[in-house]
Amino acid sequence: MALAIFDLDKTLIGGDSDFLWGEFMSEIGAVDEKTYQIKNQYFFDQYALGKLDINEYLEFCLEPLSRNSRATLDDWHQQFMREKIEPILLPKAQAVVDKHKAKGDTLLVITATNSFVTAPIVRRYGIENLLATNPEVKAGEFTGKVKGEPCFQTGKITHLNQWLTQTGESMKGAYFYSDSHNDLPMLELVDNPVVVHGDDTLLRIAKEKNWPSLDWH
Repeated sequence: MALAIFDLDKTLIGGDSDFLWGEFMSEIGAVDEKTYQIKNQYFFDQYALGKLDINEYLEFCLEPLSRNSRATLDDWHQQFMREKIEPILLPKAQAVVDKHKAKGDTLLVITATNSFVTAPIVRRYGIENLLATNPEVKAGEFTGKVKGEPCFQTGKITHLNQWLTQTGESMKGAYFYSDSHNDLPMLELVDNPVVVHGDDTLLRIAKEKNWPSLDWH
């Protein structure tokens, strides 16, 4: 039995849930469509280039959560799942998840996208463990701020190490599946790095390091 760790966006799903949530919020009129979509695209492009200022981005994407009640946000998320996420779920990804489950492996998703957006998607794949960027909550409502360190790049390792200490899980024989060169610190940490839908930079590195490269589309 081993630990099977998955990135979420563009790995388990055929798109970026954080970007799609921004598009969804624009479409339903929860944010100013024109200005929000421009900034949403800007941050998406910066991430792809490996130049994302994670704190600046989180200030942008978490602020709308603070302007709406949790009940309203939860209702919107159900609609978001139906309209944006269900169409990009990947049966081949589910098959890999199920294969690890059948072996008795412990499954974990680790993602930079905030836990409000990602938790229902992770549950949809039948995965119980999630490490994500945590939005701050006070009196049951989002404040628009981040709680703790963002789960991004080396921050993923910080979150993972804390989780390993809490759970007693081992990294021996661990797998990590990811699409992004932003996840190189994690890919280099595990015994079994696996590239899925790799970006150009990651595909080049995977070839140099002889890492397996998969396509679940």
